[in-house]
Amino acid sequence: MGIKVMGVTSGRKNSNSEILLKEALIACEEAGAEVTMINLRDYNILDCTGCTSCTIGMSQGKHTGCVLDDKDDKKKIMDILLDQDAVIYSVPTYDLMPSANYLAFAQRSLSYETAFLETIGAIEHRDRVAGLISVGGSTRAWQSMALEGMQATMFTTDMKVVDMILATRVPGPAQVLLNDELIARAHKMGENIMTAVKTPAEERKWLGDEDMGWCPNCHSNALVLGEPQWDGLHYPIECQVCGAGGNLEKTEDGKWKFVIQKDGLLKDRTTVEGRARHLEEIGQTQGGFFANPENREIVGKKILRYKEKNFKGI
Repeated sequence: MGIKVMGVTSGRKNSNSEILLKEALIACEEAGAEVTMINLRDYNILDCTGCTSCTIGMSQGKHTGCVLDDKDDKKKIMDILLDQDAVIYSVPTYDLMPSANYLAFAQRSLSYETAFLETIGAIEHRDRVAGLISVGGSTRAWQSMALEGMQATMFTTDMKVVDMILATRVPGPAQVLLNDELIARAHKMGENIMTAVKTPAEERKWLGDEDMGWCPNCHSNALVLGEPQWDGLHYPIECQVCGAGGNLEKTEDGKWKFVIQKDGLLKDRTTVEGRARHLEEIGQTQGGFFANPENREIVGKKILRYKEKNFKGI
């Protein structure tokens, strides 16, 4: 069976995000991949309603799907996307984060949580890889949560990110075409994707820029002070994206680096096992709420204060 690679973008037609994605896909096609590409602007994607139907089902050991499955194009896209060996995402950032239309699409993926669906036998495990491209008009300073925001949407569909590109200082339409190095880097991403797909899953590794990011596990550039988690686990410093835990240590040349401690990958969100621990949390918090009738009775009484209070709108 041939290698399937899909490209997903959410930027302007024939502009920077789409151009870089196409260059990466050209490399995949040249290496023999069957390529599919979509621009989310061509599809109707509704926002997650926050109904929690999917997570309620998860906490009860059931696969309910999404209540919006028959109302927009999300499921139609996911049926194809989840049948790929690799997916390359190319997304513009207008203000620090990935574009809103991409996030609306990605945040609807909770009902496809592979760690849960595999656990109950609803789907078979499939190893996929991903490449991420973030495009913006400024330096990292104004794209500081762009790649990290995209990384955070990879976990639910079990995409192993093997390469990332932060395309900076290209605000004008198709301005990226003036930067031959960036075009070449996008082509290299396509080559890296094909290398990863052809590598046994257990041997796949990071193929992007060696020194990218603070975190040696997921290569994100975002660290936060740790705090006690729901089960009491605590790390001094955590990777904001993958959840790796450890501390900052000074190297011999006086620089700081993030060192993951011995048990620091217990809740690594890039793995099925790590995400399964979050399902335990859902089972305790949400499952516990619905399992106790007293909780709903208390909420039912207290919520009247807010249901009966209305303010002037616009």
